[in-house]
Amino acid sequence: MQDIHDTLAEKPLIFYPARSSETEPAAPDQKGRFHAMAKPIGSTCNIDCTYCYYLHKEHLLKQHRGRRMELSMLERYIRQYIEAQNGDEIIFSWQGGEPTMLGIAFFCDIVEIQKRYAPANRRVLNDLQTNATLLDDEWCMFLKENNFLVGVSIDGPRELHDAFRRDRKGQPTFDNVMRGIGLLKKHGVKFNTLTVVNRFNAKRPLDVYRFLRNELDSTYIQFIPCVEPKDFHSVAPQHWPAESMPILGTGAAKPGQPDSVVTDWSVDPDDWGYFLSRTFDEWYRKDVGHVLVNLFETAVVQTLGKPAQTCVTAQFCGKALAIEHDGEVYSCDHYVYPAYSLGNIGERHLGEMAFSARQQSFGYAKRNALPAFCRQCKHLNLCWGECPKNRFVRSPEGEPGLNYLCSGIRRFHDHAGPAIRQLAKRSA
Repeated sequence: MQDIHDTLAEKPLIFYPARSSETEPAAPDQKGRFHAMAKPIGSTCNIDCTYCYYLHKEHLLKQHRGRRMELSMLERYIRQYIEAQNGDEIIFSWQGGEPTMLGIAFFCDIVEIQKRYAPANRRVLNDLQTNATLLDDEWCMFLKENNFLVGVSIDGPRELHDAFRRDRKGQPTFDNVMRGIGLLKKHGVKFNTLTVVNRFNAKRPLDVYRFLRNELDSTYIQFIPCVEPKDFHSVAPQHWPAESMPILGTGAAKPGQPDSVVTDWSVDPDDWGYFLSRTFDEWYRKDVGHVLVNLFETAVVQTLGKPAQTCVTAQFCGKALAIEHDGEVYSCDHYVYPAYSLGNIGERHLGEMAFSARQQSFGYAKRNALPAFCRQCKHLNLCWGECPKNRFVRSPEGEPGLNYLCSGIRRFHDHAGPAIRQLAKRSA
């Protein structure tokens, strides 16, 4: 693994001053519950995952390597985020790139600033998404002491994980991730696992699931499908020309084909359905009530007629913003493109942007832009067209805007539907 000091030694750290203004943006009258994924180090990372959708932001947004959020900007963000919330819990999410490259002192500043602005009788919580390769005893003691929930990115057993998750020298990262997880366990730090399901590991669902459950003792598992159009480096979602969208099920709508519209590492839609179906069967037989799997839990909850627990399966989106190291705010973590910038917290309050007409329109478009093929689907209330960033194929009738994963999602719900309804009935 490439050492953090070697990585940062390529260029000196650059601190971006907060944008100057005569007065700080005032908190808007409207408050509510929304989420922001903060990227205080931008896309800087100590590893170089083949499928990473964020590393290219360095060039797209004209960032400089070694960037980090300046302290005054960090304080501005924390204050505005707290001011705009009205829930009993205020949850901060810290991501990257790799946020642990910022060092413990940066996160000590976060905790101190939060204490300064935390309202009485309301809890401020933190979660941190990491590749775990830079964790040590000092890090884990800090995370435990300050009650951070840690999300660890790991894609399964060694050969599956190392297929795409390698460091900047092309070396495998599995051993360093496992070392980091061992330290989290040693210090009693709460952690979840996040697994990117790609073209490779999708074909071995039980190997992945049983590894996470048996070897890591993960009790909350997030599965995220790897789906990236070949032009994702430069073309923002919903900016694809309709004529370039292939028909669902054709070779161009699958990875590994000469005319494919997706990267070679993207998951095949049908393999996604197979992966979910096989892991669901294992979970249903052995782990209901003991292991939480994001997509299975929300399917049960939605079958009960309750709100979705994940944004990708919800009727509307738009309540999960992203903020970059320079204070620029974007509609979503997967929409960090200039076309989806909402403004900068140095000039406009975060809460105002979160509840703006533009952001509401973005959120409602998830439902309003659904093609007829989706609206007529029996699984509509469990899927809602999945994530709009993946809607770049056409329906069998040729209507654009269908989700690339459609066939796999339908396969999963056709397969698991009876058991899910049974679980919902039991829960009710």
